[in-house]
This record gives sequence, structure tokens and C-alpha cells, in this order.
Amino acid sequence: MRRKALRSYQSILILRPDLDEAQVDQALEKVTGFLAKYEGACLKVEKWGKKRLAYRVKKSRFGYYLNIYHTCECSGVASLEKDFKLYDLILKYLVIRLDEKELTRAMDREFEAETEEKNDKSPDKKAEAKKAEAKEDDAPEKSAEVKEVAKELDPIE
Repeated sequence: MRRKALRSYQSILILRPDLDEAQVDQALEKVTGFLAKYEGACLKVEKWGKKRLAYRVKKSRFGYYLNIYHTCECSGVASLEKDFKLYDLILKYLVIRLDEKELTRAMDREFEAETEEKNDKSPDKKAEAKKAEAKEDDAPEKSAEVKEVAKELDPIE
């Protein structure tokens, strides 16, 4: 028996804005079911949350964004898109084919974000934040000096 080729894809889904977290999770389970139907698997899910849309989509100004990295059969992508189109909770969708390099970069992106969060808690970052606050405290004195110099240069009387 010949094995069908699985390729990597990125799907960005915009769900209806009136959904709560439980309904978003149910919609995500349904989408995972669509993937399983076409012998695909969900690799990574990013919930971007509710955001304002650039233009109205099905009379909605906002939408809940989901970014899903998955595998799917080549022949199943058209059927997957049809299921996305018929599912009433999805306002818009976009399915993009990824090569291996793009997929590994996307998978590593989460790891990089976690390490940056750990580094933000380092003492050096705290010291820099304190310096920035101190500079902001000195700002009113400097602005008063600037106003005095401006009055001397250009009197408005």
C-alpha cells in the first residue's frame, strides 16, 4: 500500500467575536477533528485572542484569532478549506503550505519567546528599568530649563 504524502501547513482562523474561552476550545476541538478526518495532525496552536479587524467581516468588527500549525494530506486541503467555510463559527480562514525550514522556524519561535521571558526577569533588566524611571523623574526639570531658554530666544510680547 502506498503511503500518502503529508505536508505541513499553517492555518489562520478568525472566529466570531462573541465566543468565550470554552466555546473557542470547542471550536478548536472541531477544527482538530477536521484535521483528523483528512489524516492530519495538529502540531502547534497559538491563541492570539480577540482583535479588531481591518474591515467588517460578516457584520463583525472584531474576531478571535487562532494560528494553527498542522499536517494534512495534499488531497485533503481543499476539503479542509470547504469544512472551514461551512463551519459557522469561522468568519475567515487562510491555509498556507509551509516548507520544512519555515515549520522549524515556527516551532522554535515559541522556545525563543520563553527564553526571552526568563531573561527579562534578570537583574540587569531591572537595573535598566530603574534608570529609565530616574530619567523620567529628571524630565520636568529639563523641560523647565528648555522653556526658559526658549523665552530668552523668542519673546512673544
